Amino acid sequence: MCNEYERHIRWAEYCRMLDLSLGIPTRQSELDLPPSDDVRINKTAPVMREADDGIELVPMNFSFPPSGARGGPVFNFRSEGRQFDTTNRCLIPASAFVEFTGKKYPKTKHRFTLNGAPFMAIAGIWREGHGNHPPAFTKLTTAPGADMEPYHNRQIVVLRPEDWSAWLHLTKPEDELLRPLAAGGRVVQTVREGRA
Repeated sequence: MCNEYERHIRWAEYCRMLDLSLGIPTRQSELDLPPSDDVRINKTAPVMREADDGIELVPMNFSFPPSGARGGPVFNFRSEGRQFDTTNRCLIPASAFVEFTGKKYPKTKHRFTLNGAPFMAIAGIWREGHGNHPPAFTKLTTAPGADMEPYHNRQIVVLRPEDWSAWLHLTKPEDELLRPLAAGGRVVQTVREGRA
């Protein structure tokens, strides 16, 4: 499942998109949104969350720590059947996310972007750090839509820009937000062919 994404977002585009629904962050700059070719599990990356004066970018660890002795990091979190009204919600800015297909390494690598927008926001939740663990975030997942079914049996929740504020403030029902995009909502490009 989606354990890697990229972030190449121009600051001017970021501010323009935020101004449509969330307001421009007043005390931050492009230094708070550094580019990255591959954000992977346990790497630090910025997320957007509510602040006293609107929205802020905060660096956090990508994945919750394991919950048990045998568990691994939690980088995807199933959204169905859950409520998030008392949870710390966030938006994960990304220019693309990656999925892999095939059974042998190297697997075929597919890059997904949001159709008609310069970047996307993935629905996420975050937790404060405890002990030697820093604050962390994870991505929410749902059943696959038509664009994702050929590649995986789950998908991350990608929110259209008009729903960013609704996710942070829960001004729409969660089941309207935490669902797949309509067919054609994403563009997919195969960037590496794997072994047959």
